[in-house]
Amino acid sequence: KSSKREWKPLEDHSCTDVPWLLLFILFCVGMGFICGFSIATGAAARLLSGYDSYGNICGQKNVKVEGIVNSGLDLTHKKYVFFLDPCNIDLVHQRIKSLALCVSACPRKELKTLADIQKFAETNGSTLCSYELQPSEYTTDPRAAKLCPKYPVPESAPIPFFHRCAPVNISCYAKFAEALITFVSDSSVLHRLISGVMTSKEIIMGLCLLSLVLSMILMVIIRYISRVLVWILTILVILGSLGGTGVLWWLYAKQRVSASAVETQIAKDNLQALLIYAISATVFTVILFLIMLIMRKRVALTIALFHVAGKVFIHLPLLVFQPFWTFFVLILFWTYWITVLLFLGTTGSPVPNEEGFVEFRMVGPLKYMWWYHVVGLIWISEFILACQQMTVAGAVVTYYFTREKRNLPFTPILASVNRLVCYHLGTVAKGSFIITLVKIPRMILMYIHTQLKGKENACARCMLKACICCLWCLEKCLTYLNQNAYTATAINSTNFCTSAKDAFVILVENALRVAAINTVGDFMLFLGKVLIVCSTGLAGIMLLNYQRDYTIWVLPLIIVCLFAFLVAHCFLSIYEMVVDVLFLCFAIDTKYNDGSPGREFYMDKVLMEFVENSRKSMKEAGRGGGAEGRELKPM
Repeated sequence: KSSKREWKPLEDHSCTDVPWLLLFILFCVGMGFICGFSIATGAAARLLSGYDSYGNICGQKNVKVEGIVNSGLDLTHKKYVFFLDPCNIDLVHQRIKSLALCVSACPRKELKTLADIQKFAETNGSTLCSYELQPSEYTTDPRAAKLCPKYPVPESAPIPFFHRCAPVNISCYAKFAEALITFVSDSSVLHRLISGVMTSKEIIMGLCLLSLVLSMILMVIIRYISRVLVWILTILVILGSLGGTGVLWWLYAKQRVSASAVETQIAKDNLQALLIYAISATVFTVILFLIMLIMRKRVALTIALFHVAGKVFIHLPLLVFQPFWTFFVLILFWTYWITVLLFLGTTGSPVPNEEGFVEFRMVGPLKYMWWYHVVGLIWISEFILACQQMTVAGAVVTYYFTREKRNLPFTPILASVNRLVCYHLGTVAKGSFIITLVKIPRMILMYIHTQLKGKENACARCMLKACICCLWCLEKCLTYLNQNAYTATAINSTNFCTSAKDAFVILVENALRVAAINTVGDFMLFLGKVLIVCSTGLAGIMLLNYQRDYTIWVLPLIIVCLFAFLVAHCFLSIYEMVVDVLFLCFAIDTKYNDGSPGREFYMDKVLMEFVENSRKSMKEAGRGGGAEGRELKPM
């Protein structure tokens, strides 16, 4: 049986879940095919160079599209896309509802009349009206009202790399900005916010660097303050629960005295409500005290694990930089994914629309490439995150199960990456695919909920939210189980299902310890995140208060605080990951070793003291003896 099988840490390495690795490689080949197909069908040229409403790509010779006038033109010298009404934005379909033309130059100043448009064409050789009108006809031909741009024509500039003429004044997109930022009703507010960010960019960068330094410092010193944090948390919880319960009973007694003099229905209802609140608070306080009494010894294990985790970061300093590499790889992949997504938006065959202009649409099975691309975003992103978890697990497992720490590899992180690439990529692919299977239905339900907002009845809305919540909870549970499965794979080099089953058995056998670590430990790390955000925010307030170059500095402060929380979360999540891996190693160590000759513990001295104290207390309670009372001797 899996629960009876002996664990042999780091003794054997073999390839795991090879079929899943092959499936993942085939999936990535499919992602590459989508990219290649979109480039081969001209989507890259249409995206980068731009195209007009007749299907002509700007800056090159074009092929005639059957049934479309003004198609197949030679636009070699007209390299920029110009919209006749650039401010007419369709928020529903996310596009500009305007005739698009290829021009040789963007209007670099505002043109107020047709005469100005005609003069611009004669001076710069850039015709801003439709192709069938000559510049000499701009002011005389009655068709100019429809075939020439809406004036005044705003000052425009070409977008770098994408050859589109965009208005310089962002107030043109006031409607779009208002739809995205609901609190902006005046474009001047948006101007002041943006100017505040641009003026204080040096301070923002400095504060972001400060949050980075504070996160790294906190990871070093948390091993020394973990015990203090736990006791502060315990005292605050006790005082808060006792104080809240006492205040409720005091208010009830006071209301009862006053209600006897004034007997009204409102006073009786308030008195009854206070009694219910006071009784509920009392029951909650009693239950809380019982839970703390039961878990007080498990809290000591949490403190010990945090202390050992601090030592891990001293021996494995490259762990601190793990979030950087993961974030960098994710940014590269997301950039590639967005680029291909933009390619897909312009790929396909030219099709006339109801207005007589050209749209590029995919027909047949190819139109489902969007779904494949979206699944690729989720699966590959989860794969990258799972690689980080497996790398951290492999490095910490190597640290824990190496008796002589001076015999550790020169770079355990790189050794862990090497084992991941050589043996366990299939396991990571399978684990990340399971998370993808849960995440996709949840995202579909969230999309349906967004689309039906205000249209569905209360019962349907409640059921939809309940399904989303259940899928979210399932996703979090599977993520936690996956992380422990990766640790089991790093220890025993078993496949994903076997590792998940072994890890689940260990976690169930130590359920109370898991609960203590995931409550007390997570709250300690949450306090660390709050500390970093508050410290960075306070420094930001002090620095920004001395600035006089702009009116509003709320947005820079929000940006800094959000970045500080993101950085703190990335670093402390690595700390949390290390603690979880250490706990599973500790549970396996205590299950299969007892400190006797030949079965010596691998654990650190701090964890050894915890086990020794636990066995002494069990012996004093009359439940120890025999092997349980032996002195523990680490190697």
